[in-house]
Amino acid sequence: MVSIAGTDAAATPASAERKQLLVLSGLSGSGKTVALRMLEDLDYYCVDNLPSALIPALVTAVRDAQPGRNPRIAVGVDVRNRAEDLLRLPEILAEIAHRGLSYELVFLDTRDEVLLKRFSDTRRRHPLSHDGLALAEAIALERKLLRPLIAIADRVLDSSDLNVHQLRRTFASEFGHHASTLTLLFESFAYKRGLPSDADFVFDARCLPNPHWDPALRPLSGRDGKVREYFAQLPDVEAYFEQIRQLLGHWLPRFEAEQRSYITVCVGCTGGRHRSVYLVERLAESFRGTAAAATRENIMTFHRELE
Repeated sequence: MVSIAGTDAAATPASAERKQLLVLSGLSGSGKTVALRMLEDLDYYCVDNLPSALIPALVTAVRDAQPGRNPRIAVGVDVRNRAEDLLRLPEILAEIAHRGLSYELVFLDTRDEVLLKRFSDTRRRHPLSHDGLALAEAIALERKLLRPLIAIADRVLDSSDLNVHQLRRTFASEFGHHASTLTLLFESFAYKRGLPSDADFVFDARCLPNPHWDPALRPLSGRDGKVREYFAQLPDVEAYFEQIRQLLGHWLPRFEAEQRSYITVCVGCTGGRHRSVYLVERLAESFRGTAAAATRENIMTFHRELE
């Protein structure tokens, strides 16, 4: 479940589309890194952990470097900033608005018990734990330091009950190039780790020849040139790819007609490194190169076992 609150809680995806600057903040462990990677896939110019005082200079530099375009920028701002920089953020955003640029501040929140479990599972250190604080104390201090940001946030997204894939889907749906059109995610995975929970289409590539058994190809992935050359010589692989492409090409417009905003197409193999990765890359390349891509700009890939 995604909880949205704040001064702009009723904002529609279309209004988010017009924002030129997205400031992303939130608690450590809430999913900010995943969200920034997703925004990068959506063609945002992304910078993480930038001192707040440098945001106006970044916006100016990015816009000046791309004359004639209207680049969208995403900046991660969190507790790693100095406390005085966090307190100045409202003033800095007001300066950006005075320049005629639209912005949105999105805050990722997560319940304390979920944060405790995430840090325990990943064994990562909390950025405030260096002062000898226990994890629970570090989280409490972080909430206190970030209170000024959550108070002015346009949106507060609760990621407590979202896994990585659901969080990516949320950001793709909310902040894609054209939120009114279909976002298409091609995802590779390993069957030995289970099916992705958010799959709409699933294709099993385990019937195809496996480069794993070639010692020269085993350490590579389906994105590497030698593996692509290996598959390019196999008629069965090309036939499998073409049949998936034709099936999706026929049925995706039906989903678009039903106002679906997000479709996840998953391809799996045994280890999730070669066959599935190769097919996912080929499918994404194919759909980006079709006439339909002109109205379906959000075409992305995600390789679960390579992340």
